[in-house]
Amino acid sequence: MIENLNQYVQKQADICFKNDKISPRLYKEYGVNLGLRDVNGKGVLTGLTNISKIVSSKAVDGRRVPCDGELWYRGYNVKDLIQDLGKNEFGFEKIAYLLLMGELPNKKDLQDFCEVIGKSRILPTNFTRDVIMKAPSSDIMNTMTRSILTLASYDKLAKDTNVDNSLR
Repeated sequence: MIENLNQYVQKQADICFKNDKISPRLYKEYGVNLGLRDVNGKGVLTGLTNISKIVSSKAVDGRRVPCDGELWYRGYNVKDLIQDLGKNEFGFEKIAYLLLMGELPNKKDLQDFCEVIGKSRILPTNFTRDVIMKAPSSDIMNTMTRSILTLASYDKLAKDTNVDNSLR
């Protein structure tokens, strides 16, 4: 019988650490980076996309130096996208359209898109009660993640990654 959970956890943690330790020299030997920076401090490329870009450094006198960060969506600086919004415009739908379709919507495209996503916001019967209300959390991001992942169990085509299904 385990009498002291903390003692057990510490003992087992020591065993895990001992058995899972990887020599730091192996990272260099196999060219594996720790975190998202290489040995020179440059960001590690983890994938290719034309959806977004982050600028965290600039070339100055032949060297990379940190700079105020920039976030770009589909070739547009996010700061510019925000500044271009109308006075009473929130912009979620416009930016979602840009991210999904690769271009900013015209008025008609935005209106159609808003109508489609508005109809798509209806949650399955009892979803709010069973998934959100029965297991509340003080961490809103955790709640949103859990809820979105749970929605997959209601979707017969959840694994179909074709563009037409993904847009549905």
